[in-house]
Amino acid sequence: MADISAKAVKELREKTGAGMMDCKKALSENDGDMEKSIDWLRKKGIASAGKKEGKVTAEGLVDSYIHIGGRIGVLVEVNCQTDFVARNEAFKELVRNIAKQIAASANVEYVKVADIPADIVEREKVIEMGKDDLAGKPDNIKEKIVQGRIDKRLNEMCLLPTPYIKDPNITVEELVKQNVAQLGENIQIRRFVRFVLGEGIEKEETDFAAEVAAQMGGAK
Repeated sequence: MADISAKAVKELREKTGAGMMDCKKALSENDGDMEKSIDWLRKKGIASAGKKEGKVTAEGLVDSYIHIGGRIGVLVEVNCQTDFVARNEAFKELVRNIAKQIAASANVEYVKVADIPADIVEREKVIEMGKDDLAGKPDNIKEKIVQGRIDKRLNEMCLLPTPYIKDPNITVEELVKQNVAQLGENIQIRRFVRFVLGEGIEKEETDFAAEVAAQMGGAK
């Protein structure tokens, strides 16, 4: 794999408008080749999407999805820049697919890593630092291992980094960026809530064998 310089990342970012991490990934995937990296970003819809970031998204849709059987339900708000795009069938389909993605993602609680409260991040760090397999390792090695584990755990808690259920080769974030490129507007998943039937309710435990025995005893 080619050594990716900050200068190359900067150059690709200026040419495509894509984010720094997307540019670095593109160069890594294409052995540092600039033209192939540009094509890679364009295919994923990231090149033009980067130029839309920062645009105000005050329109959009609030949509719902109820899973078969009515045991899981989702409400999600996805924003765009104009009412014209909000009424577009492609945008509506995107919102529906995002709602279904949330329904299928039991561990997802936040849209992106930046949304996770600092106390949750700190708690995860404390848990990882205390694991037995790190005992006796030098502090600098321990820090690297813990950071890698925390990054993985935080990503698992967020919607954007998760593989898209209809195409696991891309993430939800890449799906959104593809739609930004297609529709020509900034699109942001703002918030969501996932309902699971009976979640949080303490269910009464029934000792079936004892209940049958009691009934049989009463019959005698």
